[in-house]
Amino acid sequence: MRHLKRTAKLGRTFEHRNAMLSNLVCSLIKHKRVTTTLAKAKAARSVAEKIVTLGKRGTLLSRRLVAARLHAQGPTVQFTKEERRKWRREGDVVRILFEEIAPAFKDRNGGYTRIVKMEQRPGDAAQRAILEWVDYTAPAPAAEEAAPETEAAAVETGKEGEAKKAEAKA
Repeated sequence: MRHLKRTAKLGRTFEHRNAMLSNLVCSLIKHKRVTTTLAKAKAARSVAEKIVTLGKRGTLLSRRLVAARLHAQGPTVQFTKEERRKWRREGDVVRILFEEIAPAFKDRNGGYTRIVKMEQRPGDAAQRAILEWVDYTAPAPAAEEAAPETEAAAVETGKEGEAKKAEAKA
């Protein structure tokens, strides 16, 4: 009898299930929305909500617990400075959670995720669902600079040939 045993097994071993759920939550943090089966979405919801609660604390211990639970490690290869900045901006799930998602939910007590049911999958008729953040608005991206109009600005960006062609036409 399975009384008081609430863990969704999902047909996987303990290690495989935890790895799959942490990958699903990492994808949710990076992309703000994931499409999966209903059973996986329900299982990942509790993990995601506990992770956001840790993120709201904002302590070093919370960061370490989140990194351990999500199996989040730093990059395994040597990056250039620019690649490292890009990875930190787009791929570092711990930073995204603590600096973007958790502050957005600071006034909310639980219920950070929403599950929207979709149609069944054609191959095996599994019920699909979308797992997404509730009331999350992404921070506005920085405004892009205008195209260089002068020759000096074009030389700085490496477009000096285009600037000379524009001057020749004028």
